[in-house]
Amino acid sequence: MADTSEAPELSYEESREELNNVVRKLESGGLTLQESLALWERGEELARICERWLEGARAKLAAAMDERRGDEPKDADAPF
Repeated sequence: MADTSEAPELSYEESREELNNVVRKLESGGLTLQESLALWERGEELARICERWLEGARAKLAAAMDERRGDEPKDADAPF
């Protein structure tokens, strides 16, 4: 049975913004080691989410470019 307690994945923009907030908190200092580790782990998770979004975008772009290349004439050197 799947774990349904997980929250839905954040958008790229939401993940990036939260990651920026995590970095600011870590850089500001004044946190306990436990708090810092928890923030670090959350930051790693957010970075993975951002990377998945970027990989998906790259794949879509590559597919669109491949499709467009497929529409071009076979003999690109021919003037007509």
